[in-house]
Amino acid sequence: MTPMLDIVFSDAAVPTDGTLVLAHFAIETKTSPLEGVDETVGRTLARAAKAAGFDFERGKTCTVLTPGAEYDRVILLGLGVSCFEAGEMESVGVAAVRALAAEKIDGEKVSLAAPGLGATGLVEIALGMVLGGYRFDSYRTRATSGQKRPGPSARPGPSSVIMHTSEATEARQHWEPLLAVARGVCLCRDLVSEPANMLRPPEFEQRILGLRDLGIRVEVLDRDAMHRLGFGALLGVAQGSDAPPRTVIMHWDGGAEGEAPVAFVGKGVTFDSGGISIKPAGGMEEMKTDMAGAAAVVGTMAALAGRRARVNAIGVVGLVENMLSGNAQRPGDVVRTASGQTVEVLNTDAEGRLVLADVLWYTQDRFSPRLMVNLATLTGAIVVSLGTERAGLFSNNDRLAEQLSHAGDRTGEKLWRMPLDDSYLDLLRSDIADFKNIGGRPGGSITAAKFLECFVAGVPWAHLDIAGTAFMSKPSAYAPKGATGFGVRLLNHLVAGYEG
Repeated sequence: MTPMLDIVFSDAAVPTDGTLVLAHFAIETKTSPLEGVDETVGRTLARAAKAAGFDFERGKTCTVLTPGAEYDRVILLGLGVSCFEAGEMESVGVAAVRALAAEKIDGEKVSLAAPGLGATGLVEIALGMVLGGYRFDSYRTRATSGQKRPGPSARPGPSSVIMHTSEATEARQHWEPLLAVARGVCLCRDLVSEPANMLRPPEFEQRILGLRDLGIRVEVLDRDAMHRLGFGALLGVAQGSDAPPRTVIMHWDGGAEGEAPVAFVGKGVTFDSGGISIKPAGGMEEMKTDMAGAAAVVGTMAALAGRRARVNAIGVVGLVENMLSGNAQRPGDVVRTASGQTVEVLNTDAEGRLVLADVLWYTQDRFSPRLMVNLATLTGAIVVSLGTERAGLFSNNDRLAEQLSHAGDRTGEKLWRMPLDDSYLDLLRSDIADFKNIGGRPGGSITAAKFLECFVAGVPWAHLDIAGTAFMSKPSAYAPKGATGFGVRLLNHLVAGYEG
């Protein structure tokens, strides 16, 4: 996994050298010295802030060079007014780590002090720094003088930050489970960022097998096993690729024995060419991210295991490539799903719903979960509807939908509930099979969700269409440009409400 920023909590005195990030609430008068440092330095910093017009607005930064003592620089970090909502300090941490990166600090000692901020707020800043400092650079090299071969490029910003607080013990206790979640998010981002030639289904399987080190039990269904189970829809998508498909099942047994699990299902199309219904060339390179739903499930399971969640959880991902070949699925083909229902495939680029049709049915039939949530970069239509700010939420259960919406608001991974009326099902009726896999352009994200619902039998279920939120073309408030890890924190928060 990509190395993460190392956070250390210390109750030692704040050092007087190196780089200091001073997180401070807005001061009442412009002449008041800043707290957390020597009084003389505090007055100097207050004057510098006044001269720069810096008013400590939450998430804003101001760098002061050689401000006194032996500091190289102090980065003033605004906390705003003294009261704040849960989660708001994470954006402050993102601002801090971006300011450090802008200063091109590499290998220097970096300390952070936040006078007046308790352990809870401090660990939120830490989480924001870890997530905001993420960078996928596994394939980046830089030739340097004296090297015969290019070596790994330097990561901008520090590799570790010491956070000074009198509540260091409490902060460490809060930080341990959050660190597990951060690792899950970064694992998800790593998977989504991987190029498609490096993360075909068999390699994705190997990455998941690594979760055994966390205590997760892993099962793998190969092509023959899926054929015996009747996965005609998933196998139809996979038949054009020479990379064998996989369905991988992850078990986390953290709850009471025999207690019904929560289940998460992910679409894992490691590259989506569109098949015979081929996509336009422009932007096709981003189709390596069409497995972001599966990556979110893997990241969530890693987070739950890492923090030893007191719940039974099942994660199931269907891993395929959607490619063209002489054996590729054709428009007009009919496939029989694991449920026994048949589907006429009118468009081979509407493949994710075929993968999920079999995996959803298998998950509910085998595990009888108390709830089931699937995540998928399913439709461009949801991007047209909601842009990149929210993912689409579709559900057959009001309580589950409400819980997911609340979790999204608390974690910043926001959702918007979309309709799922039965009348949309009429658009999916086929002349020769039970269903067709597309319903036309109108309401495209809704008909896709309605199709999935046909393979859910009574279980409280939700579908999250994350096509607009899984990968960003520019940095967001919580993530750098690229893979966001959307869904991991959301589902972790949802699970917290079900833990015993």
